Amino acid sequence: MSYAVAILPRVQKALAHIPPVAYEDVRDAMAALGQNPRPPGCIKLRGREGWRIRVRDYRIIYEIDDRQRVVTVLHVGHRREVYRQ
Repeated sequence: MSYAVAILPRVQKALAHIPPVAYEDVRDAMAALGQNPRPPGCIKLRGREGWRIRVRDYRIIYEIDDRQRVVTVLHVGHRREVYRQ
């Protein structure tokens, strides 16, 4: 069974600033979360809710709602910036 992938508006804005060479990989990784929300290499975050996957030098931070079967992408950004609030 697949999950719906919800992308927050701030994530859509952040995607516009990702270089084209990395954009496709990030986009494909987000879409793949619908089929497998806990892919190999994903890490449960400590100190806050959510999960993280790495795509090149970028990180995708997301939450999983197993009851509703929804993955919500919270943040996308370069690894040096994505964890700052």
